Amino acid sequence: MPDPTGAAVALALKDVRAGYGGPDVLKGVSLEVPRGCIVTVVGPNGHGKSTLLRTVSGLTRLRGGRILALGAEIQDHAAHRRAAAGIAHVPQGDLLFPDMTVLENLRMGAYLERDAAQEKRRLDEVFALLPRLAERRTQVAASLSGGERRMVGIGRGLMAGGQVLMLDEPSLGLAPLVIEQIYEVIARLREQGRTILLVEENPARVAELSDVMHLFDDGEIVWSGAPDDLMNREELLATYLGG
Repeated sequence: MPDPTGAAVALALKDVRAGYGGPDVLKGVSLEVPRGCIVTVVGPNGHGKSTLLRTVSGLTRLRGGRILALGAEIQDHAAHRRAAAGIAHVPQGDLLFPDMTVLENLRMGAYLERDAAQEKRRLDEVFALLPRLAERRTQVAASLSGGERRMVGIGRGLMAGGQVLMLDEPSLGLAPLVIEQIYEVIARLREQGRTILLVEENPARVAELSDVMHLFDDGEIVWSGAPDDLMNREELLATYLGG
């Protein structure tokens, strides 16, 4: 497992504030995602976790603070330039193109790649990681199961070839068996040394996968530390997560 204190920082947020027109949703968030690590943000729904990822990828307006990818500031970049800088965002609910095939959806993730050979290599890697997608490559996305759609979303994010893969609640709305399959995929990504910023509601689901966990509430990080430490703090979990 990579050492979060010693690895180079792939993504850093410094006092980030963001919102949608009213009060700030993010209220001065600072965190780092070391290269080769999984950093997880957990907390109740509706408290700004998805806004955090949307702000990093440029989909929600930044009101203050700095965002750095591999040390370079990107907070003034448009969304497509942030993707080019290495930020790959798999949104909640996947947002696939329903009338396009699995293969077409995957290739959309590599729309910035001009090297056909490199795109082919990434596609081979995705199919090796997610062999079901290879079987379904000619099937339209609208006809897939919920778990298959989630896998296409993850695969499309990997096709971008980013330095940081951001996953927004990949287990949302799925059956327990399918959730297990999705997290087996994330475990394999961990073994490959991928850098991941993961958002989840249930800390128990991701504790074994994570290097660092941040507890998020009302647009702020209220606790940070090792996953085992968080899971042993029953009062903290009960206060913010109800158990």
